[in-house]
Amino acid sequence: MSDPGASEHGASIAEQAAELGLHRVGARENFFRYLVITWQRRDFIWHMAQFRMSASFSSNRLGMAWLVLQPIFDALVYGLIFGLLQGNNRPPDYPARVVVGVFLFSFFRGSLTKGAKSVISKRSLVQSLAFPRITLPFAVVLQELLSALPAWGLLFVIMPIMGHFPNLRWLEIFPVFLLSVLFNTGVALIAARATVHLEDMSELLPLISRILFFTSGVLFDVSAIFDKWPQVVIAFDFHPIYQMVQLARHALMGIAVDPAYWIYFSAFSVLVFVAGLWFFWSAEERYGR
Repeated sequence: MSDPGASEHGASIAEQAAELGLHRVGARENFFRYLVITWQRRDFIWHMAQFRMSASFSSNRLGMAWLVLQPIFDALVYGLIFGLLQGNNRPPDYPARVVVGVFLFSFFRGSLTKGAKSVISKRSLVQSLAFPRITLPFAVVLQELLSALPAWGLLFVIMPIMGHFPNLRWLEIFPVFLLSVLFNTGVALIAARATVHLEDMSELLPLISRILFFTSGVLFDVSAIFDKWPQVVIAFDFHPIYQMVQLARHALMGIAVDPAYWIYFSAFSVLVFVAGLWFFWSAEERYGR
């Protein structure tokens, strides 16, 4: 039989701990307190992102030059292949379209695939130290953002060479970049938790990333390819990655887009970001097991 005195004693200890502001080791903080603690760890996020970025290129002879070379090679190879395959369906100003699309998508792809492994790749750290685990996917997205900045800067050099000169509309690219950061961070958080529960997801994500790359309008004109299927064209109006790419093309190339894309992509970005925060936080106690 259980000892009533023991349960009363245990209850009194719990009550005293609560009064003193003590909590169980590894216990999850409430959501808003968790975000405050994460903000207090911003230096940790920054230094981890810098370290990961330096470490990823330390063994390469060209080092950080790959930050620019990789998206350029992707744009050249995929643009050439898909440009030939499309034939007469290839849209005007195709090289500039591909460059903008590939450069924007590269940031998304890195956030998705590397963010998914951000927790499981640091399992020993997660199991040995107490800190908000959300700092790990945050550091990955920050690393990808820092890695993307040289390529994005190169866009402002490439576009005039392709006949698109600076104008006031170019300022619209900055809110596009900001919204892409929110969206990609939310995607990374969701993928990070999903991979903790099902590690095989980390093997599937590169395939998912490639499927998204080839089906998000990065390399083709949606209206030209699907002109016989208007329902498909309408569906793309609610495709966040397509919206991101089209808004960037509008800013840098003047391509006409539905103004509602700003509303849709803003809503998608905020919704995915908030959902990612909540989804990741709700399993905080499980990451260290």
